[in-house]
Amino acid sequence: MPLFVYNTLSRSKEKFEPISGKKVNMFVCGQTVYDDAHLGHANMYIFFDVVARWLRHSGYDLRYVQNITDIDDKIIRRAKEAGKDPIELARYYEARFLEDMDAIGVKKGVSEYLRSHDYIDAIRSHIQLLLDKGYAYAIGDDIYYNVAKFKDYTKLSGVKLDELEKHRIEPNPDKINVYDFSLWKAATPGEPSWKIKLAIEGKDRELSGRPGWHIEDTAMTHETFGPQYDLHGGGSDLIFPHHTNEIAQAEAAFGKKPFVKYWMHVAVMNMKGVKMSKSLRNFITIRELLKSYDSEALRLLFLSTHYRKGVDYTEALMKDAAKRLSYMYIALGMFYNMKGGKSGDDDTVGGIVAELDKNFSDAMNDDFNTPLAQSTLMKAINQLRNFAESHVSVDKDVKDKAMKKVLELSATLGVLEKDAYKESIPDDAKQLIKKREELRKQGKFGDADAIRAELKEKNGISLEDTEYGTIWYRG
Repeated sequence: MPLFVYNTLSRSKEKFEPISGKKVNMFVCGQTVYDDAHLGHANMYIFFDVVARWLRHSGYDLRYVQNITDIDDKIIRRAKEAGKDPIELARYYEARFLEDMDAIGVKKGVSEYLRSHDYIDAIRSHIQLLLDKGYAYAIGDDIYYNVAKFKDYTKLSGVKLDELEKHRIEPNPDKINVYDFSLWKAATPGEPSWKIKLAIEGKDRELSGRPGWHIEDTAMTHETFGPQYDLHGGGSDLIFPHHTNEIAQAEAAFGKKPFVKYWMHVAVMNMKGVKMSKSLRNFITIRELLKSYDSEALRLLFLSTHYRKGVDYTEALMKDAAKRLSYMYIALGMFYNMKGGKSGDDDTVGGIVAELDKNFSDAMNDDFNTPLAQSTLMKAINQLRNFAESHVSVDKDVKDKAMKKVLELSATLGVLEKDAYKESIPDDAKQLIKKREELRKQGKFGDADAIRAELKEKNGISLEDTEYGTIWYRG
């Protein structure tokens, strides 16, 4: 099955056909570095990390770029509150953001992180093109984009132009249209600023100020990929105005349509039904969560919901994901630690793995259906565990091939990447656990509890019964 992705631009699933064969250029909107990243950010970055992993697994030559927004109103406001230099504050939170991305397994998959700060000249060139082509105009030292000049402005959002006044609008009574947006902001005393030279209405001028938010991304992607590229990702809350404005800027300036072939958007993450955001102060930082939970459990939680549907985070869901992760390691470990030797039923293992390979791949190729992919992985691990419980041994080559395929596919989700499955417990303890499960099925819970106590006392093994199966812990 070929890969299909849902394209926000066409509002339909499309066969994924990159511009240059197997070479893929992907850009994902990165972090505005004025505070620590929260779980809403992690949700989006983990999903696009999975996209990157699956593309590479599928044989694509991927260049995956994220930006670091280090010039922004939020950074300036936070720096004033903290009594710090804005660039100093941005560098501090940039470092912490990259540490967080490393902790959740995302950073290693990103080819480059680009800072807005480093693209001032590219931004200047982009603004000049828009001025020359009549899409931009000056009000004093401010430069605005004339939205009415770009006829396809609403094609990504689908929002009617006269409804845009209800959305985030930059105030300035002198703008030609109320929904025109900023390309360059005049300098304000005490704030970071840069000097650029522009030709405006036939006159050379030097402006002091800083770029608008939207122009940063199109300038850096043009410098990096050229006027067109394959895939742009971000949160659904960025469709308007950010991504809408990116398209208007790039297609007007560079004359290539579409600016981006495929637009993918992750639904916003909620907490008790309300969007998780810093402005509402209803968020949990990545650092805070990782004090209590494994990053792979966080991945299981997020990837249990389709990326276009959105996660509603609860502590109960997080605990459940942690239990599920423990079970997967233990169940896979039971198969991994089987003794070598012909079982007389080794073809069963090959069938389990072949079914996993097909069903997992079909799920991922259907617009990255990670919930279905995850359930097929869990099913296969359960089947391998059942095989381990009903057989004394398995052919070494059969086991090695099965383990290789399971770990290869699980790695595209970023789970089962640790060696925990290699840990084993004594055979007599395994037998006691098996016996206890049989007793529980028979309703002999007193006898089952006695075995639990015996395992704790003699082997230092604690048991926890979950909906997935029994999990054991040492200590």
